[in-house]
Amino acid sequence: MSNLDDLHLFVSLVEAGSFTAAAKELGIAKSKLSRRLVSLEKKLGCELLLRTTRKQELTDSGRLLFCASKEHIDALAKVEEELSSSLHQPQGKLNILLPLDFFNQIISTLIGDFLSRYPKIHLHCQHYSGSVPEFDPKFDLCFVLHEQALPTTNWIAKELLSFPQSIYYSPTMSSETESQLCQEKAIKPEQLSHYDCILEEEGQPWHFRNGDKIEQVNVNGRVVLSSPEMRLRAAEQGLGLCKLPDYVLKNSVLKSRVLKNNSQAQSLQRLSLTHESVAQRLSVLYQSRHVASKTRTFLDYFQSNVGQLL
Repeated sequence: MSNLDDLHLFVSLVEAGSFTAAAKELGIAKSKLSRRLVSLEKKLGCELLLRTTRKQELTDSGRLLFCASKEHIDALAKVEEELSSSLHQPQGKLNILLPLDFFNQIISTLIGDFLSRYPKIHLHCQHYSGSVPEFDPKFDLCFVLHEQALPTTNWIAKELLSFPQSIYYSPTMSSETESQLCQEKAIKPEQLSHYDCILEEEGQPWHFRNGDKIEQVNVNGRVVLSSPEMRLRAAEQGLGLCKLPDYVLKNSVLKSRVLKNNSQAQSLQRLSLTHESVAQRLSVLYQSRHVASKTRTFLDYFQSNVGQLL
């Protein structure tokens, strides 16, 4: 128990990412924070943090201590927050990590409404590209879009939503290709390997649900675009078949109607398949099962309102 305050300072230092930021957040001098860390390292008999002028990095012992301590420090903070929230609104800084193309217009609307409702919460959002990002203790929440099960990480995962996906094509594709597609009442997924496809990642297969099984189809194409909006535009230009979450096309149609550009909104057609595409899933990752009041408030608000915006 004599080390509890030191553990709190250590967890805060790791989450803040630097002595300067941690000292400011904790309201103590940077030199004092440094002395407390040295004292904790001496008590434990091991180095916890590798410090340079440019960055700090956890040692193996430091990572072990952080992961073991954070849950308990958060639990104590949660008790304090719950006592305070009975009289006050949730408050504090909330760090969120989002996929680069995470329906930005929709999430921006939701964030704006959330901050209007909870003025004492400060929200910091950053984006990442690719699949599941590496564990970073400074983020309270990380949202991930995926089709298959998530790999094992230090995060705790909770699935929130799923989005149906379809294969779309444009009548502006070559007449020969379009005629082949129109002649088939229902395309078998394996036939897609014979057509040009617009890819999200090079070499990434498309997945389809066949009863209780998931079938994998290797597709090829000349265009690789990570952005769903860019894949949509490429499909409209007839550059190939495109797999998209249905909400992307729905939002594009609504936007085009507002702009009174219905010809573009109606240009893509949904391909009829014998087996449906696997749905895209949205999961949220967090560090501890003891979720802080501010974090829980945002998650509850997100789940209650995001469906109305899609």
